[in-house]
Amino acid sequence: MRWILFVSLCFGAVGCGSAPSGPNPVVVMETSMGEIKIVLFLDKAPITVKNFLAYVDEKFYDGTIFHRVISDFMIQGGGFLPGMKEKREGRTIKNESNNGLRNERGALAMARKDDPHSASAQFFINVKDNPGLDRDRAGDGVGYAVFGKVLDGLDVVDEIRAVKTGTVGRHGDVPVDDVLIKSVRRVETKEKKD
Repeated sequence: MRWILFVSLCFGAVGCGSAPSGPNPVVVMETSMGEIKIVLFLDKAPITVKNFLAYVDEKFYDGTIFHRVISDFMIQGGGFLPGMKEKREGRTIKNESNNGLRNERGALAMARKDDPHSASAQFFINVKDNPGLDRDRAGDGVGYAVFGKVLDGLDVVDEIRAVKTGTVGRHGDVPVDDVLIKSVRRVETKEKKD
C-alpha cells in the first residue's frame, strides 16, 4: 500500500506522555541534490522521533527517493525505491499532532493514510506554511504530526520542490528524474554549557 498525505486530513489525536530528558537529536539527510540537516523534537514528539530514528538506525531510508513532490505544498519520501518500487514499511504509530508544533516551512512531519494513527516510515517536509494540516485548523480535527525542522539545507528542499514531475502508474506528482535519499544519519550534538 502507498502511504500518502491526504490534504483533507489534519492534526490531532492522542497525547504522548512525559517528555524525555536530554538534547533533541539531529540527523543529516544526504540526497542526490545535497544535504539537509534536521533537528528532531524528541521533547515534543517522543513516539514519532523514536520511530523515525529506529528507521534511520536500520538504514531503511538509504536508497529511497522523494516520490511525491508538490512545489507549493511539500516533498514526501521514505517509502519507495527508484523506479517507484514500494518498500515494505513496518509498525504504525500513534499520531502526536497535539504537540503544539506547526506545519510551517521547513517542518518535518509524518505522512499517513486516512487513519490518524497509520503513520509508519513515510515523512514529508513542508515547503511553505501549511496551517490546514495543523490539528486546530483541520477539517476533521486530526492532522499531521510535526516532529522536526530543517536546520540547514532549505535551499536543497527548494531545489527538490522545483523538479519536474509526472505520473507513474497510479502515482501522481512523481519526480521525472529520481531524487535519491542516499542516507540519513544521526550526528553528534554538543549541549551548550553556561
